[in-house]
Order: sequence, then C-alpha cells, then structure tokens
Amino acid sequence: MNLWFWLLLACVLAYAWKLVGYFVPAKLLKDPRMSRIAGTLTIGLLASLTIVNTVASGQTLAADARLGALAAAAVALAFRAPFLLVVVVGAGAAALLRLIGWN
Repeated sequence: MNLWFWLLLACVLAYAWKLVGYFVPAKLLKDPRMSRIAGTLTIGLLASLTIVNTVASGQTLAADARLGALAAAAVALAFRAPFLLVVVVGAGAAALLRLIGWN
C-alpha cells in the first residue's frame, strides 16, 4: 500500500472522529471533569509537540540552538513574562546561540 492510501485513511478517520463528537450527549460535555480532562489533554499534546520540534531534526535527535531557546523561554515563563515577551526571549536566545556557532 502506498502513502496516498494511508493519507486518505487518516483523513477519513479524522473526519469520522469529528462526526462522532456530534453524538456525545450535552450532559456529558457540561460535566466539569470533562473540561478538566480536555484541558489536560491539550496541555499534554502541546508540550509533546514542543519537545519533539525542539529536539528532533528529521529522523534524528539534535542538540542545537532550539534547546537554548526553549530554556530561555522557560525562564521567561517562570518569571511570569507576557507571552509575546516569552516568544521574543526564545527567538533572541536562538539567534544569539546561532551567532556564536551552536547550530
């Protein structure tokens, strides 16, 4: 089976999963536990995507300026900086690390 088959299958499954959401009873969605679970899953997904995009380069692991940028952004978050400042600090750290040769 080729790549197009798997891509189309993934699209069909994603659309079917979305349609299943319409059949979930409203009573279940109003439960506070459901909101907490959905929020937790979202945080976990975003954290995993951030880590994968930081340490992966294609099929290999990479330790480059992205690690320093993530660390700088984490420090900015620890100091409760606004989101835009966190992004600027991370980008600035990556730029400085690349400037000094840590690619």
